[in-house]
Amino acid sequence: MVTPSTSWAERIQPDEAERHAQAARRFVEMQQAKSAKYGNGRALHRKPVLALRATLRVHDKLPAHAAHGLFASPGDHETWVRLSNGGPEVKHDRAPDIRGFSLRVLGVDGPSALGGPATCQDFALINQPAFAFADSKPFVELVMAAAKGPAHVLPWAFKTFGPIGMFSALKRLAGGVGAPFNGFAAERFFSATPLSCGPYAVRVRLLPPAGQKAPATAPVHWGDDMKARLSQGPLAYRLQLQFFVDEARTPIEDASVDWPDSVAPYLDVADLVIEPQDFASAEAHVFAEQVERAVFDPWAALAAHRPLGEVMRARKAVYFASQQTRGVS
Repeated sequence: MVTPSTSWAERIQPDEAERHAQAARRFVEMQQAKSAKYGNGRALHRKPVLALRATLRVHDKLPAHAAHGLFASPGDHETWVRLSNGGPEVKHDRAPDIRGFSLRVLGVDGPSALGGPATCQDFALINQPAFAFADSKPFVELVMAAAKGPAHVLPWAFKTFGPIGMFSALKRLAGGVGAPFNGFAAERFFSATPLSCGPYAVRVRLLPPAGQKAPATAPVHWGDDMKARLSQGPLAYRLQLQFFVDEARTPIEDASVDWPDSVAPYLDVADLVIEPQDFASAEAHVFAEQVERAVFDPWAALAAHRPLGEVMRARKAVYFASQQTRGVS
């Protein structure tokens, strides 16, 4: 095992602020167009799958390099969970998509990554171990092209990667978005990009409960699959951290690199426990509406867990603009 290092560094490019502001404006325009079609909603991860109440149980006696921020002290935290499909459209649950497993951990104490006191610690996780691209630039262009319709993706790929590189790029994208999905109780979810853990840099992974397997046939609604599993008892996930070792193998700014487990093994730091709950009650409907109005933003975080890297810096601008557009703060 390689010892975690504090020698990580961010490299902020001179044009980032304007580029991210421009991306935010483009996402807002897309969001407004989709909201005119579907009703008020997010720019991405528009379609909610299920809202859940959960408890995050931080482990005792964590090693010193992990015991920072949320993980500095053992204890239980009320947690909101929003399961979602990743795209800007409201599509059938069986359609290929990235899936989101977002957490809002309450009862935190400390300075915020955005200044002032923190009121929560959010984790925005997806079912991919790394980002599709090294930085946000091609991702923004891909989303804008795809939002116009599938026929616009091929010209985008040709323009971005050329006549030869476009095929490997499209294959890589299809392997992510088009990979079979096994359900929110049987898949692993990742931060895909880094954040700080005190003086260290980490990525986050959520492991599914033991013994949960993919359904024999994909359900019409993945939320129904989760409800059926919860009717059999609680679901306990393992929250893990993976620590930066060096820039060559665990880069901060290249979001397309999946940090290898052999170099940077994951460490269990908490359990996320979802108990059976009554989804038909009036209280559950109110809670689902509350979750849908809420912010799930990696920058809604303790300063000890400040998001790192260009993709996270782009998200700061885009998420904030999206939140303002749908009327939340």
